[in-house]
Amino acid sequence: MAGNATHHIASFFLVGIPGLENFHCWIGIPVCLLFALTLLGNSIILTTVKLEPSLHQPMYFFLCMLAMNDMCLTCSTALKMLGIFWFDEHWINFDACLTQMFFIHTLCIMESAILVAMAFDRFVAICIPLHYTSILTMPMVIKIGLVGLGRAILMIMPCPLLIKRLLYYTKYVIHHAYCEHMAVVKMASGNTQVNRIYGILVALSVTIFDLGLIVTSYIKILQAVFRLSSQNARSKALGTCVAHVCTILAFYTPALFSFLTHRFGKNVPASIHIIFAILYLLVSPTVNPLVYGAKTKQIRDRVVSLLFSQKQKF
Repeated sequence: MAGNATHHIASFFLVGIPGLENFHCWIGIPVCLLFALTLLGNSIILTTVKLEPSLHQPMYFFLCMLAMNDMCLTCSTALKMLGIFWFDEHWINFDACLTQMFFIHTLCIMESAILVAMAFDRFVAICIPLHYTSILTMPMVIKIGLVGLGRAILMIMPCPLLIKRLLYYTKYVIHHAYCEHMAVVKMASGNTQVNRIYGILVALSVTIFDLGLIVTSYIKILQAVFRLSSQNARSKALGTCVAHVCTILAFYTPALFSFLTHRFGKNVPASIHIIFAILYLLVSPTVNPLVYGAKTKQIRDRVVSLLFSQKQKF
């Protein structure tokens, strides 16, 4: 590291939600609730898919990937947040901060890739159903998952490496509840233009590319659905897509709002920025298992049967 290394800061101070410090203990309650619901709901999804042979299909394997990704994403953010809100553990080591940042952003990009994979699954199932089993084989599902993970790691790895070359001498107070990329970059002394440009390019390329693929898939799906002569067949085909559309909205809506207010909302209070950034990371992982549990008959039936079998034992 160039410069006077003895004065390079060793830790950052995470404020939490600026302006709402007096309410941190109360804010911790919904955060803890969302954290617990995410772990419970996604564990139920994973267990149900594992135990129910009829769910051993590509659609549900992608759902399991989503569940595992959501649990990792929530753990990487909620635990530190609860430490800040309830135990005043505001300090975070420099390298620990970069590690948290890497995991949060990698898992967000992975989440987006899984949503694309699920859209592709619905496209194949509805538009070319005769080739479904030959296209979406188990090896293909694994390959899609690995490509999504590889892309996320390769896109985010330069972020901590580029931050490592920056100088951090005086600023150490991050007005955020977790180590978000731009929040950490703003703490640096010196020119951060490369970091800023790279961060924006990653966010835009992932969003445009992934949303483009999802929208294209659903245009093709709708075209195929409306060509069906039977009203019942149309309803059934669209019904399999409802849960996925809800998941897409739950993930991208707060993400888009957070991005737009961060870039253009100069008059939006800092607390609103941070609250939406927190909601973006915590709400979607909580909503996903609820949506799929409510909308997928096999999962709903299996959960009910498990619950009743447990009651009968007692």
